[in-house]
Amino acid sequence: MKMRKSAKSLKAAKTPRIKKRSWLAKLTDIFFKPKYFFSRIVADGKMEDAILKAFLWGLVGGIVVLILNLVRGDTFTIFSLFKSLIIYPVSAVILLFVFAGLMMLVSEVTGGDRDWEIAVKGIASMFFIYPLALILNSIAFDCTSMWLISVIVDLYMLFLLYNIAVYCLHGKKVSVLFVLMVCAVFLACLYMSDYRNVWFMVKNIPATLTCLM
Repeated sequence: MKMRKSAKSLKAAKTPRIKKRSWLAKLTDIFFKPKYFFSRIVADGKMEDAILKAFLWGLVGGIVVLILNLVRGDTFTIFSLFKSLIIYPVSAVILLFVFAGLMMLVSEVTGGDRDWEIAVKGIASMFFIYPLALILNSIAFDCTSMWLISVIVDLYMLFLLYNIAVYCLHGKKVSVLFVLMVCAVFLACLYMSDYRNVWFMVKNIPATLTCLM
């Protein structure tokens, strides 16, 4: 018994302890060391954490947008509160599964892993952009700012999706680049057509209206 106990103690001593990183440190890694961050995502059976993360980021975005609208002079209503506390977070969770499904399709096409949990966790890790996009879209004040913010956010999302497809799901880099270039061409066609106004309306109606004048 003593020998077993000492063997276990020795094994535990040799095993390095992985420190839990703060959310700010994780965000820093995503911005500056995406390869390092996304390659460390593993399947551990805790997919509910990813769902909670998407919900909380949606809640943060909803609350911040509500505050910005009130500061701007919008009238406080029960619907605006419901939208911020319920619709935005639930929409974030729905988008989590939609994008995870798309990443599974991309992984299938590019020869990557077909791991649903990894896809969900990878997408959830980029959901910090959800409140950021809501905030940036809400502060757009004219057509030019709406264009600029929308293009920057969409391109950065494609960059994050590339990292998830390559470093989380291990898709072939060339194939992933080709698929995302097709997505970029689709976005370019959207921006050059009149349908861009529908896309802009979803983000900020007052700023989009200046594009129609």
